[in-house]
Amino acid sequence: MLAVLVGSGAGWAAPPGAVQDYVRQQQAQESRDKDERVAARIGALADNPGSPVIANPQGDITIVEFFDYTCPYCKAAEPRLMQLVDGDKRVKLVMKEFPILTKASLIASRMALAVAKQGKYRPFHLALMRREGVLDEAGIMETAKAVGVDVARARRDMYAPDVTDEIIANFNLARGIRVFQTPAYIVGAHLVTGDSADINFAREVARMKK
Repeated sequence: MLAVLVGSGAGWAAPPGAVQDYVRQQQAQESRDKDERVAARIGALADNPGSPVIANPQGDITIVEFFDYTCPYCKAAEPRLMQLVDGDKRVKLVMKEFPILTKASLIASRMALAVAKQGKYRPFHLALMRREGVLDEAGIMETAKAVGVDVARARRDMYAPDVTDEIIANFNLARGIRVFQTPAYIVGAHLVTGDSADINFAREVARMKK
């Protein structure tokens, strides 16, 4: 905390630039702390077999995304992220279902993981992320049917123990790395901070190639 000393009618303040330096030091320390928490959990983040991968499972640069299907910021960033991973075959994109916003969020995440059992995760994910309007259960099922999912089977699978376990694991991971909102991105072992609209995914990946 910055102290201001006051005495005999005159105040003392930090020299010019001291506040900015302090803030930068604090931010740098917070970033290091976040990356240490990520590094301690990198196996569960990047290589959990229960987490769908929608771009090059053999990629040597991993992006992990925590997202919610009802999150407008996730939807807005998705086209830029997909453009990157589809154009750079070195990138592996791991999806962490993190349904924190609405009742429909949880239904969508459960259905997405159930759909993965039919090999339809990517088309379902992209279709749901691009769907306009308020998301509800009827829209989720309609989207699944539109991409060729056996909806009756998926309705059964969405409550399978492994689906529940994956979602719980994602919540625990998010808490462990201090992620409390969506979207959140990890590139390599670095938790990318800042507004999602300002994230330059290509630049973040380029840093990992150096």
